[in-house]
Amino acid sequence: MPLFSITGAQLAFGHVALLDRADFSIETNERVGLIGRNGAGKSSLLKIVAQRIAPDDGVSARQQGLVTAYVPQESVFADSETVFEAVASGLAAGRALLDEFDAVTAQLAETNEADQHDALLTQMTNLQAQLDAADIWQWSARVETLLTQLELDGKALVQTLSGGGQKRVALGAALVARPDLLLLDEPTNHLDFDGMRWLEELLIAQRASVLFITHDRSFLDRVATRIVELDRGRLLSFPGNFGAYQVQKAQQLEVERIENAKFDKLLAQEEIWIRKGVEARRTRSVGRIGRLVEMRAARAQRRSVQGNLKLNASQAEKSGKLVAELDGVSKCYGARMLIKDFSVTVTRGDRIGLIGPNGAGKTTLLKLILGTVPPDQGRARTGTQLHIAYFDQMRAQLDPERSLLETISPGSDWVEINGKKKHVMSYLGDFLFAPERARSPVKSLSGGERNRLLLAQLFARPSNILVLDEPTNDLDIPALELLEDLLGDYDGTVLLVSHDRTFLDNVVTSVIVAEGDGMWREYVGGFADWQMQHARATPSTSARTAKSVSASASKDRAADHPTRRALKLSYKQQQELNALPDKIAALEAEQKAIDQQLVDGSIFAQDAQQGARLAERHAEIEDELLAALERWQALEAK
Repeated sequence: MPLFSITGAQLAFGHVALLDRADFSIETNERVGLIGRNGAGKSSLLKIVAQRIAPDDGVSARQQGLVTAYVPQESVFADSETVFEAVASGLAAGRALLDEFDAVTAQLAETNEADQHDALLTQMTNLQAQLDAADIWQWSARVETLLTQLELDGKALVQTLSGGGQKRVALGAALVARPDLLLLDEPTNHLDFDGMRWLEELLIAQRASVLFITHDRSFLDRVATRIVELDRGRLLSFPGNFGAYQVQKAQQLEVERIENAKFDKLLAQEEIWIRKGVEARRTRSVGRIGRLVEMRAARAQRRSVQGNLKLNASQAEKSGKLVAELDGVSKCYGARMLIKDFSVTVTRGDRIGLIGPNGAGKTTLLKLILGTVPPDQGRARTGTQLHIAYFDQMRAQLDPERSLLETISPGSDWVEINGKKKHVMSYLGDFLFAPERARSPVKSLSGGERNRLLLAQLFARPSNILVLDEPTNDLDIPALELLEDLLGDYDGTVLLVSHDRTFLDNVVTSVIVAEGDGMWREYVGGFADWQMQHARATPSTSARTAKSVSASASKDRAADHPTRRALKLSYKQQQELNALPDKIAALEAEQKAIDQQLVDGSIFAQDAQQGARLAERHAEIEDELLAALERWQALEAK
């Protein structure tokens, strides 16, 4: 039996049906990624499962005693609330039972009436059974244990934590209840790369089933065992991770296109027939006329695929070949060193991504490259003919009181894109803003809509340098893919800050990475390339250090004993070294075979638990490969 299911769900706000006779269920040990366009109704479905709102219609069923925990996009905490108190709030219901048990126990000790004594004893027994089932007796120790696992200081005030820290607290408040079903709305918001990896490992190891909303494709690939897409009011299920979904979705859309084309052709033929007049009104044609009426109704109810963004950046004349050069620059804020002795040269056409944890100084480094802040030490210079378009993650460029029209083209009804004039209404339509929204104030827009408006404003200005500070926030997956295509075709220079790993891989040609203590380093390639180079460099450095220490020790021993030479590998070590290439090859072959099964997606339809085990084995092989490579390099160094 599913943990939760709903059949024929309907939910509408205004004239648009978010859920249109939709069916959904989630089983034990499933991790379901819920995807769809912005505004499609994903968060509403999550709230229905969490019993925060009720659908307009539909039949739902839940397993008896099902414990759910819901983590919204943005959690709200009291100003003076400590981390311990915030996490313990997840046990509020259990603690209320414990308080009631204590009160009944006190009354029982004071009463002398037999009837009241028996009633209180029965009540206390029932409460004790509930407390045993919830395992709430040692709730304080339970909270402390979880805080240790989440690496949180229980005495700290929640409001003093970063966005990533507050996200951990919100997850802690959910996990402390030991839910059977964990509901997460955009759990990767405010998390840096380390935080995302931590969350991935946490969810994969959870015994609870998970239903989560995210636009992070790498996160979906790693965590999800099934993808559910909310598309035009319907819920479509695709076994496997995001890579498997992409293959299946393309096939499904092609089948839908062919079927709609056949239907439209038949409808057109019937419309021609009905217009013939007398022949169509004969008695024997009544059935055909009825079928035509049904076809017209079906065509009217069809919800076509929502249009996509049409992105086209207005480009200025080319900049000089040199865009920026930093030579040994350093930058401090107070006693904190953000950038230390860093050098880089940015040339025309480079697409560079900046990677680092929250607060590492990525935005500061951007400003140093653009010349908007001076370095404390070193030399910074910028090139010539630079026309910069800047996307601010805080959306400070948007005036909340101005209308969409005034934001895009103040004082004019036209915008000019690459020498061609376009009416501002049509231009807003390219970014999925309906004409009736054009005079609405910016403050009425959602987060995703504000991001689209900021992109529209950005691309309407001629530029040869695009500076994008977290442009992927609140954008749905189709919009992300289109933005990737646009940046790939852009002739100018792109400087990008993003925590979206797939977006970085698809856009940038090199990355500049914060390596701690103000040190930054440039790597060729995207996020995955940096991870690979970093993984290779780390054991190599360790091997070189070990080799240096070993050589130094051998030199010292040789000074005392001139005839002594450096030790060679033992027989056992030599055998291990000889076997390692075969072991590495076998692990790579096993990983490749698992990749094929996961991407195909059929394994999840046949056996969801086996699919989950394969996904976990894939991660284990990655660790085993790295350990084998490190061991091989260490033995080679000897």
